[in-house]
Amino acid sequence: MPVGRDGWFEAARPIRVEGGIKARSQRGSIGEQWWSRRFIDILERVCDAGRLSRGRAYARRGQVLDLDLGPGLVKARVQGSRPDPYDVSVRITAYGADEWAGLVGALAAQALHRAKLLAGEMPPEIEDVFSGCGLPLFPDERGLDMTCSCPDWGFPCKHLSAVLYLLAEAFDDDPFLVLAWRGMGREALLDALRATGGGVHAGLVQGGLVQGGLVQGGLVQGGPDGIPGLLDVADVPFAERIGDFYESGASPARLGPPAGPGAPPDLLLRALDPPQVKARHIPLLDLLRPAYRTLAAEENEEAE
Repeated sequence: MPVGRDGWFEAARPIRVEGGIKARSQRGSIGEQWWSRRFIDILERVCDAGRLSRGRAYARRGQVLDLDLGPGLVKARVQGSRPDPYDVSVRITAYGADEWAGLVGALAAQALHRAKLLAGEMPPEIEDVFSGCGLPLFPDERGLDMTCSCPDWGFPCKHLSAVLYLLAEAFDDDPFLVLAWRGMGREALLDALRATGGGVHAGLVQGGLVQGGLVQGGLVQGGPDGIPGLLDVADVPFAERIGDFYESGASPARLGPPAGPGAPPDLLLRALDPPQVKARHIPLLDLLRPAYRTLAAEENEEAE
């Protein structure tokens, strides 16, 4: 029997657990998707192979009782040979609001990355986007702060290893957990990416402002230097308009395109409430905006 740091003898086999979290993979390597394999590759490169092997056995046997992931922290309890489970924690740096603002901007600038994320996919190039912002997506051996309440020598112990392998399988199920661990949850990230759908000029709302005017009730109202907004309409009581209510408000000579030369092509989409419709997890407005821009570009080419 191996001797622990406290001088006591640890039983060779852990106490059997009913209802623990079991790894799906019962043989071979753990981790199916590129992001979970990337995480496992880092662990297997820097951690003791023997303890990782015993950790895989623990994960497959269901010795991990629970697993909780939050920004910068994973906590778990692992049943070993003692009656009381061991407390395990794995900490990494969770990025702050300013860092995530830069990351969201960099991701939104890449149309393909943004579309894949909105579709629930994790593009492999996302790691390069993080690196380009000077922020690693995956932690290396220096970025992992791991602790376990067990008395085992060596690092990481088999209890930590079991938790790390189950964490990789959790990443398989939901790649957005990788980002949540870094501080940005799935819905918060997708909402931020949708908010940048038209780019800064076409509608990046910050503090209630949009490029060229105020956003009020879903409409762009008012512009710089007192120039009326495209959707500004005088509110005249019906009783005062009953005589000419059904007449055109402009002469035929003045009728023309409803928007001025500087109007963004997706103005109508921004003026209406977004429908709660998605196609392959992508909001309908995110699919319509490129079509509106393409049609506007074709009209401009014909006009020229």
